[in-house]
Amino acid sequence: MPQIPKDVLWLKPGQVAERAGVAVSTLHYYESLGLIHSRRTGGNRREYRRDTLRVLAFIRASQRVGVSLDRIKAALDELPRDGLPTKRDWARISREWQDDLNERIEFLIGLRDRFSSCIGCGCLSLKSCPYSNPDDILGADGQGARRLR
Repeated sequence: MPQIPKDVLWLKPGQVAERAGVAVSTLHYYESLGLIHSRRTGGNRREYRRDTLRVLAFIRASQRVGVSLDRIKAALDELPRDGLPTKRDWARISREWQDDLNERIEFLIGLRDRFSSCIGCGCLSLKSCPYSNPDDILGADGQGARRLR
């Protein structure tokens, strides 16, 4: 992949997509949600600021740990629009998300440790289920894996 020279501030969608590892359609989708922003050239083509790559890395990392796009947008909306976010900005988001991320980590560890015997789904298919669900009583609470919520 060709590197982008340091002095280039505005990038074409294809450059951003390639460097960020996403499809151009993903850029358009994120832009429609207000997660990233572009400008239009005289020829009505989109261009993204170079710092969009950092925002895309943040979005992708956040999604990978299960943070919703709505929550990501709320965090991005608190960042400065006229300049680059600072280390302090990113640290603040990290502090705000820390409890939620710790809960997710504990949940995933528990899921990993129980996965081969039961995933809490109420399927009644395992004979040694530690979360016995006789007569599918959990089904009255709604669809899906009720014990995983």
